[in-house]
Parts: sequence; C-alpha cells; structure tokens
Amino acid sequence: MAIRIFNPTSPGRRGGSSLTFSELTKTTPEKSLTVGKKGSGGRNNLGRRTSNHRGGGHKRSLRLIDFKRDKYDIPATVASIEYDPNRTANIALLHYHDGEKRYIIAPVGLKVGMKVMSSRKYQDPEVGCAMSLDVLPVGTVIHNIEMTPGCGGQLVRSAGAQARLMSREGKYCTIELPSGELRRVLSECMATVGQVGNMDHGNIKLGKAGRSRWLGIRPSSRGMAMNPVAHPMGGGEGRSKSGQVPQSKTGVLAKGGKTRNPNKPSTSLIIRKRKK
Repeated sequence: MAIRIFNPTSPGRRGGSSLTFSELTKTTPEKSLTVGKKGSGGRNNLGRRTSNHRGGGHKRSLRLIDFKRDKYDIPATVASIEYDPNRTANIALLHYHDGEKRYIIAPVGLKVGMKVMSSRKYQDPEVGCAMSLDVLPVGTVIHNIEMTPGCGGQLVRSAGAQARLMSREGKYCTIELPSGELRRVLSECMATVGQVGNMDHGNIKLGKAGRSRWLGIRPSSRGMAMNPVAHPMGGGEGRSKSGQVPQSKTGVLAKGGKTRNPNKPSTSLIIRKRKK
C-alpha cells in the first residue's frame, strides 16, 4: 500500500502520514471469526503493573488467525483482504470448498479470487500456499514458519518480513531469518510461501502523541529525568548518570547486555547469530 501524506493543516498533521489502505477489499470482519478482547493495561492477574507504558487505546476485536494451516489438500478461495488492528500485517479471508472460513496472514501478491491450499505433498509453490519444509524448493521465500511440528507458525509474521529456505540436510532445514540469523528447523514444520504484505507499514509517521494513545502506548519518561528513588539512572546535579551504566528501572542492562539464556535448548539449532 502507498503512503498518504497529509496537508500541514495543524502541527499534528504536518509530520504525520498513513497508509492508503488501497489493498483492502472489506471493512467489516467475519463475525464468526472474531472474539472480544479485553486490554490488560500492562497489569497481571493481581492487578500489579508488569509492563510499563501500556494502557488505553481504541477498542479492538480479536480476529482468529489460522497459523497452523492444517486443513490439508482442500482448496480455498481468497474472499477478501482485510485490516487487522492486532498486528502490522493485513489478513486474508479464505472460503474452503467444504464451506469452512478461516483467516490467514496476507502475503504480497495475494488477490481476491486466487486459489490457495495447504499440503504436505509437493505442489507448485504459489503465493499463499502452505507446505512442509521437506518438499519446498531450496531458495523459496517463506513466512509463518513453525518451530515445532503442529504448533502453528511462530516465526516471520510481521509486515514486510520474509525468510528464505537455504538448505536441507537430514531431518533439518536451514532458514535465514529477517534478522540475518541462520537457524535449523525440523523439516516436518510447515511454512507459507511468499513475503508478508503491507510492506510500507514501517514507513508511516504517527505525527502526534494522540495516535500513540490510540494504539495503547502511554508516555514514557527518561530514567535520567527521574529521582534516584524511581530509577537507577536518576538524580544528580545536572545531567549526571550517577555513575550507572544504561539500564532499565529494574536494573536490566539497556546497551550491549546479553539477554538470551545460554542454556536454552534451541541454542544448538542457531548456526549464525543475528548479531554478527
């Protein structure tokens, strides 16, 4: 979708931009595939705040997305391309030939009226089709990749993201993720052909603080602007860091600190880390 630039009729409009939504063909979601969604406001089940800078935002309905693509060998027709407020990518409504309806993430090039299908057998790797990695041709651009067979796609689901099947050896396949990481995944895992759509999502500018509030993002204060009782980097006469390294309110290093657990079982599956 293209970027729409607003006329500078106000300070908020001067620097703001949005998408044209020209690819969308339907504005109301499928009622049978939506459920209510209640915002947590960054609180846990005890009402205590565990995530900062969250709260408010526009009311949303949760669309039920088919990440597993486990309806094998049944063709489906793309009925519409729709907006999903819960993710950066657009979604596509599929009408299967047996009457069932499901939502999937809409890849680049998927149009209304096209036919897609999920299968563990070899077929032409057309955009939107889901196949297991052991039958996909090497070099195919993929998204919505499973990490464990049958658990549903967990990798490469945001707008504009794409991965590539690099090689196949034994029961593992090597894929290159958008971060540059090379990772081994079991060949039995499913993946969808193509690049995730809505590629211009990262180019929009909110333009004003109110649009952040619509998204449920509350204001954030710098740690150096706080008092010492509120933040490790607070206090000091002038702009002093008080001898502290950059860190969060709870003391987690903010720059250069390693956050991944070295004993994580999947570490052995990473061939090349994203931080080269």
